[in-house]
Amino acid sequence: MEKIEEQFTNLNIVRRSSGTKEPTYLLGIDTSKTAQTEKGSLLAVLCSNGSIRIYDKERLNILREFSGNPGLLNGVKFANSCDSVYSSCTDGTVKCWDARVASEKPVQLFKGYPSNIFISFDISCNDHVICAGTEKVDDDALLVFWDARINSQDLSTTKDPLGAYSETHSDDVTQVCFHPSNPNMVVSGSTDGLVNVFDISVDNEEDALVTTCNSVSSVSYIGWSGKDYKQIYCMTHDEGFCWWDLNHLDTDEPITRLNIQDVREVINMKEGNLDYLIGGLYHEKMDKLFAVGGTNTGIIHLMSCTTSGLIHVTSLQGGHAATVRSFCWNTQDDSLLTGGEDAQLLLWKPGAIEKTFTKKDSMKIASSVYQRVRVHSNDSYKRRKKQ
Repeated sequence: MEKIEEQFTNLNIVRRSSGTKEPTYLLGIDTSKTAQTEKGSLLAVLCSNGSIRIYDKERLNILREFSGNPGLLNGVKFANSCDSVYSSCTDGTVKCWDARVASEKPVQLFKGYPSNIFISFDISCNDHVICAGTEKVDDDALLVFWDARINSQDLSTTKDPLGAYSETHSDDVTQVCFHPSNPNMVVSGSTDGLVNVFDISVDNEEDALVTTCNSVSSVSYIGWSGKDYKQIYCMTHDEGFCWWDLNHLDTDEPITRLNIQDVREVINMKEGNLDYLIGGLYHEKMDKLFAVGGTNTGIIHLMSCTTSGLIHVTSLQGGHAATVRSFCWNTQDDSLLTGGEDAQLLLWKPGAIEKTFTKKDSMKIASSVYQRVRVHSNDSYKRRKKQ
């Protein structure tokens, strides 16, 4: 634990993104997985104005911007083998751009079924399959699948779905996350409180469903953890945390490792307070799961996940001036990218000499943008599904 605490504590800001004319919340961050030593690595940021900005990772210069018009984009993810960047859209498509090229049009468009509004998605670790989750329309909340591979025989830029799962969620599918190394395993989370694990190599939805876990609250974040990634965890919109061990599915051992309805009420902070959870980070080398949270004034907290509860490890201060909405941790060089409601994108590195910056005042965002963003609050998402 001391090593990760030391790494996190030693992080200093080495870059702040250049400001833009239109202030936006920075809702999601992903970095390119390809090595580009000559041109530098790329990163993609989802903005609350419904666009994706591509940055030079080291300099944090904005290189280009992609729009979801006429829809709004949800989520951002680079392919694992190239610099294609994906996002799901409220116009019923998943869009794919070449992050190295400025273009108004996506290079590929994955079309959903009529009336689909996509609010979550992911792409499998081998880049073969895309899965997107929909808002509930009428009585349907779907997981829709596409073949993401480019076929040299079919140069069409538009693809129709392979099929969909329609029976396992009863409300908006807010999260989709493929297994980091098994392309057939995917987990989904919903405002119905359910977290479902599927093996998509199985023919039909009923048989593909490996297990259902119940968070008893609206799911805001899901991920995989543990040795060989045999565990799953989720966070909820009212700051709950659940952690399950899939190794125990076929044993008499309980599958639940931890279930906290509101982390804010039970966490013992070394300093300050915890206002919200942002997401999770599984450190493979250390075989440790960490939760990342923060305060409304921009402090970032790192917490260790244990079967007895969440333990505050350390905090980062002096960066953001408002709620932090996104982060991306690079375990290769132990650098950290963070984005917030103050419209700032920060690059932190261990042991770096901190440059002199003036902390930006918190920016007020136009109400139309604010309404579009799902904000964590004490009142939101109190619907609970009874077990």
